[in-house]
Amino acid sequence: MKTVFTTCPLCEATCGLELTVEGDRITKVRGDREDEFSRGFICPKGASLGTLDADPDRLSTPLIKRDGEFQEATWEEAFAYIDERLKDFPDRDAVAMYLGNPVVHSLAGGLYAGPLRKALGSRNVFTASTVDQMPKHVQVGHMFGGIFSIPVPDIDRTDFMLVLGADPFSSNGSLWTVPDAPGRFKDLQKRGGRFVVVDPRRSRTAQAADQHVVIRPGTDVFLLLALIHELFAQDLVNLRELAGHVTDHTVIREHVEKFSPEAVEGRTGVDADTIRALARQLASAERAAVYGRIGTTTVEFGTVASWAVDTLNVLTGNLDRPGGVMWPLPAHSRRGTGSGKGFGIGRWHSRVKGHPEVMGEYPAVTMVDEIETPGEGQVRALFTIGGNPALSLPNSARVNDALSSLDFMVSVDPYLNETTRHADVVLPTPPPSRRDHYDIAFLNNSVRNVAKYSRAAIPLEVGRVDETDIFFRLTTILAGMGPAADLDAIAAFQLDDLRKKAGADFEPEGETREERLLDLKLRTGAYGVTLRQLLDHPHGIDLGPLTPRLPEILRTPSGKVELTPQPIVDDLPRVLAALTTPESGMVLVGRRHLRTNNSWMHNVPALVKGKPLCTLLVNPGDATRIGLTDGGTAQVTSRVGKIEVLVEVTADIAPGVVSMPHGWGHDQPGTRLTVAAEHAGVNVNLLTDDLRIDPLSGTAVLNGTRVQVVPA
Repeated sequence: MKTVFTTCPLCEATCGLELTVEGDRITKVRGDREDEFSRGFICPKGASLGTLDADPDRLSTPLIKRDGEFQEATWEEAFAYIDERLKDFPDRDAVAMYLGNPVVHSLAGGLYAGPLRKALGSRNVFTASTVDQMPKHVQVGHMFGGIFSIPVPDIDRTDFMLVLGADPFSSNGSLWTVPDAPGRFKDLQKRGGRFVVVDPRRSRTAQAADQHVVIRPGTDVFLLLALIHELFAQDLVNLRELAGHVTDHTVIREHVEKFSPEAVEGRTGVDADTIRALARQLASAERAAVYGRIGTTTVEFGTVASWAVDTLNVLTGNLDRPGGVMWPLPAHSRRGTGSGKGFGIGRWHSRVKGHPEVMGEYPAVTMVDEIETPGEGQVRALFTIGGNPALSLPNSARVNDALSSLDFMVSVDPYLNETTRHADVVLPTPPPSRRDHYDIAFLNNSVRNVAKYSRAAIPLEVGRVDETDIFFRLTTILAGMGPAADLDAIAAFQLDDLRKKAGADFEPEGETREERLLDLKLRTGAYGVTLRQLLDHPHGIDLGPLTPRLPEILRTPSGKVELTPQPIVDDLPRVLAALTTPESGMVLVGRRHLRTNNSWMHNVPALVKGKPLCTLLVNPGDATRIGLTDGGTAQVTSRVGKIEVLVEVTADIAPGVVSMPHGWGHDQPGTRLTVAAEHAGVNVNLLTDDLRIDPLSGTAVLNGTRVQVVPA
């Protein structure tokens, strides 16, 4: 028996875990009380890591589909088969790739997903970003010049927080790495601060808030623009130290002139007096932060809403300020020069609908268009890396039909799930205990600068292939080097090339190729931390609170924060038109639960036991009017589909709104998810509409779907 310290890979919070390992199994999981970041905090997902790790439904060997049936194969056979089948697709644009959320939860994905995408040589790249967060990337790209320059609330030092469309008590942050979010919000209140939650549902976060503002789904953008309007109208704008770092802020006033509190109150359901009071609270707080997430991004005006969030942070002088919103500086990153070439989209456009490329990818909603539509460049082969688009993309019935029509499909995934059942080859990744861990992505969004690395808690079994080698082997195959290329030689060449580009006069250290690459990034990073130092500090290294980074964080040609990017300004007339467009009927929104993260964890008994989690929340007044009963069944219909779902009557959801969680629907034939099948739930994306996107980012509109609800 041994004790191992690691970082939980199951959500964005990066909590430290203390594992008890006996032989080849994790027998106990507890929060690491000495962890420099999470200080012992643990949620139900982290506590279940041992069970998830040992899930008997996890695949351990590759599968190849022959005559419609999956058969186990050796790794050599699987890679050789992929290499041979790819010869049927000489037009590389006929081969697409979908990268899912789990990719950024692994060190291998963080280091090698980029080269894999490049080796594909196709413009048909799709990721989970356009079903989740792309509006934020586009907005910060336009304003700050860098797509990953996302400022996060400095909650440990703030006095006032305005939270829109987010439930951090359940998520522990999203695009915001904040372990023990509930504890940090409570500490804010203990020191005399306040936080307000804007949400159509009385979420766990809203229940704890000093004020819960109920809003109609999809209208956060109008509320945000009205708050900006009021900062000008009440002469509350105060840039503080930002004055020399931003472009002319006064022109914003004319852009929001028509979004007065009176103009938006009928559309948002938030009365004008409440809007004015919120503006005053935000402006009068010594240190304040505005944070918006899923409810502000997976909507029709996600990019404009994201812009409005940070514009409020700028106009109150709270950008790049302790207690406001600040930019983390991870150990693997370097400081910038304060200017750059800026951000743009549309270097190429999708074949069928002409969607512009954003960050080197197309909107995930158009992947089906590219598969279904005949002609030159039609997608006939697909690689899915860690994603489950059969459940996560809108109009899922159409997605499943499209996946089943492909000529060839490869999936990198440990399960036979709703997506991988369509594959011809499945390459399983090792369980978390067999993987080294460092958070490339999430430390970019961290509420405090920390660095943590842990080696695998349990050695990889003989005959298994680690995740890095899966990425490497697929990269060499896609690059035309074949399935037997010398991976060590290629990795050494790549590392040496990167070392020279970084001007490093040392040989990176580490036992594996990923450790040596990570060591290079760390030693040439902002703090000069080494891999050896992280290994010597199993609880992590505290690099201190967030510090101001203007102007070096900027990558704009002007060297300033661009407050009025033209693409966003050009979209404001569309927002204004929607303000006066009447809408009627019920509206469907999603929700998050502490025990789940997308579709990953429904095969863990402890996370799905008890009261059903996949229910339709309905307000009591609506239930009486429609004829629904608690525990009964409702039929819900949208433009694209119809489902039947268990009803949960609760005053925690606003009238006229219904809510379902995403990631469910585990009742599909051909899957091997024993526990999930017993708690199948219903796939909400059978209802969401694949024709509705935020045009500036290509992001699917998953919140605010118009539905009809009747008793089943």
